[in-house]
Amino acid sequence: MTSAWECFHSATLELVRSTPIKQRLIGAYRRHLVEIKEDQLPRELRETFSQVMRSLRSVRPQPGEDEVTASVRKMSAVEADECATLIVEMFGVMSGMNQAANRPVATVVSLHPEIPAVIAAINRA
Repeated sequence: MTSAWECFHSATLELVRSTPIKQRLIGAYRRHLVEIKEDQLPRELRETFSQVMRSLRSVRPQPGEDEVTASVRKMSAVEADECATLIVEMFGVMSGMNQAANRPVATVVSLHPEIPAVIAAINRA
């Protein structure tokens, strides 16, 4: 199973291609976003994710097309840009969380152990 982070990463890569934005949105949904289950996401992203997914499946399709194609076809260029922006922003949030979770805890090693004693002596004077 692909992680939600990996799906968002791949969707973001799909969104930065040189094809028209509507084509990129359809590809990002079909190839990557459709795999994500809401419970795989941090709570703070679930509503935004649901909003994006609803906007990508909100229009009744015409014969020969699916609801994603129909929904994206009906979007203005600005709406398509906003949808893509939300996807990239969610990836950014998840990347920040992922990085913070994997960041090693730093241990401070004093190279000059006498400094605290010197500072304490100065403060007493």
